[in-house]
Amino acid sequence: MNGSATERNALEWLAGAAPEPAVWLRALESAPDRTAPLPCGRRWDVLVLPPRLGPPTLEVLRGLVGVPGPVLGDGGTGRVGFLVPVGTADCWLGTGVRCAGAGERVPVPHPARRTGPGVRWLSAPDGTGRLVDPRPLELAMHEAAIRTVPIGHR
Repeated sequence: MNGSATERNALEWLAGAAPEPAVWLRALESAPDRTAPLPCGRRWDVLVLPPRLGPPTLEVLRGLVGVPGPVLGDGGTGRVGFLVPVGTADCWLGTGVRCAGAGERVPVPHPARRTGPGVRWLSAPDGTGRLVDPRPLELAMHEAAIRTVPIGHR
């Protein structure tokens, strides 16, 4: 994929999380429709929300902050992964939220991959290192959780 300068910067920023950035770049550029695993705990942690909470949380978060930072979506499972600052996974408490931190890996697609099956970007990285701020993310999760509760159960 020959993309914009922003996509190129994002690709290089993502590769910086890999133990061998050049190897990771080659793997992803040779098959841009696939994903390549990257370790958490170097440049980011990932908070993975279940299908019933992830999409509404992203919707609320966009209403709060506009462009939230990098967010992954899994078309197969419906889960949504928010790339947050390193260390967030160690202290996050939330029922049903999977926290991926140091020692874990996540599948990461090319920054241009925003549609299709499998893992894709719901909000692609911009290459600056900007991540999802956990404070408005937490507020968005609470609001989304309230919105998903049937009216008779509130």
